Amino acid sequence: MQEEYFKNSNYAPDLLGIGYEKTILSFPDDYEGKVRATLIRKSAQKSSQKAVLYVHGFNDYFFQKEMAEKFNEEGYNFYALDLRKYGRSYLGHQKFNNVRSIIEYDEELDLALHLIKSENNHQVILMGHSNGGLITTNYAVNHSNSKLFHGLISNSPFYEFNLSYITRTIGVPILSFWGQYFPNLRIPGVPSGSYGDSLHVQRHGEWDYSLAWKPHEVPKLNLGFIRAIHKAQKNIRQKAIIGVPTLILHSNQSINEKHWSENFERGDAVLNVTHIKKYAHKLSGAVTICEIENGIHDLILSKKPVREEVYRILFDWINTNFNKTH
Repeated sequence: MQEEYFKNSNYAPDLLGIGYEKTILSFPDDYEGKVRATLIRKSAQKSSQKAVLYVHGFNDYFFQKEMAEKFNEEGYNFYALDLRKYGRSYLGHQKFNNVRSIIEYDEELDLALHLIKSENNHQVILMGHSNGGLITTNYAVNHSNSKLFHGLISNSPFYEFNLSYITRTIGVPILSFWGQYFPNLRIPGVPSGSYGDSLHVQRHGEWDYSLAWKPHEVPKLNLGFIRAIHKAQKNIRQKAIIGVPTLILHSNQSINEKHWSENFERGDAVLNVTHIKKYAHKLSGAVTICEIENGIHDLILSKKPVREEVYRILFDWINTNFNKTH
């Protein structure tokens, strides 16, 4: 069935412009109806059998052209997923980001990885940002014997809710419990503060992206989504073993201010980096953890000198772990 699917996987031009293509990944209906994901591709200029598959974060989608082109320059074919109910994959009858289990994303990860392999890529690195870091880490610990990917990169992974101790240890488990029975009950999202202002070109940032697909204000969250995240975080803490070389990157500081200041340009304004470090260090395997000075939440969207350092560390790690033997 997959082979037949791949034969019919037609790519079309993507909104990001020349060299970017996309194909729709279709799946059986879920509790909201029709569901799909989108795989975006930008091939390296020279023929390559190496690839990276990128998974975006919460309240997000793939728009980071510079990252794709950096990987192309290093000889990697670049792929990215817009997950179900995000960005290019969103359908009008759906609620943005609405899943009841992180394992739902296994469908698009499985299909994308098989498709990437069918396109003659034999070294594949999974890469995820924030919630995408949680999703890909969870996938890696659940598929420790997979031959479809060979490394993992996590950019500020969502290993814990950025909430008070009491809310994390009592409130979230209670919400997660009720999410089993009332998955569609909505609660306010955590305010994003001025993080979006630090990114978007219309405010204080340098990046142009769709505010319909990546709004500055976080929409209300379903209890089913809270349960999905909580269970995935518990899963990686319990299993805690990753079977492939792993690089975890995070900022050196968190920003907790409520109103805009230039501090938002040099720290993580979304997650608590202490939480990231704590749970990253609990993971077993060939895990490398790097702290990025003045990095923002999405490290590759930091100011140019900072993100250049991120890319240096990232590609040094790749070359050390893979390109000596592949």
